[in-house]
Amino acid sequence: MNIFNNQPAEILILVFLIVTFLQSGIDKITDWKGNIAFITDHFKNSPLRNMVPFLLATVLVFEVVASILMIIGVGQLATNGGAEIALVGAEISAICLIFMLIGQRLAKDYAGAMTLAVYFIINVFALYLLQ
Repeated sequence: MNIFNNQPAEILILVFLIVTFLQSGIDKITDWKGNIAFITDHFKNSPLRNMVPFLLATVLVFEVVASILMIIGVGQLATNGGAEIALVGAEISAICLIFMLIGQRLAKDYAGAMTLAVYFIINVFALYLLQ
């Protein structure tokens, strides 16, 4: 039995992205106040300083929606080879990473922005494979 249905790279990358975004979303939900405090301090000198709760909620929604779609997409890939749902999830996760990159750049956290580039490269590779 081949659990990857001849698409191991796609499924493994999606699982990587699911773990990344789902864990991040769960962390925001379970420690909302701590995340707000940390990010408010992080953005204290940026133009985004007064919008932290709204922006964090927006990122949270994108992370959770992307994760759910990618989980469904893994099931779809494993059962019938379809990639449509996984592709939409990966597209939303890429948009989420761009949102985070904008925030890191505005906060002048260039090391944090550089870290996001690694995730973005993996995400774009997923998009390439899923098309």
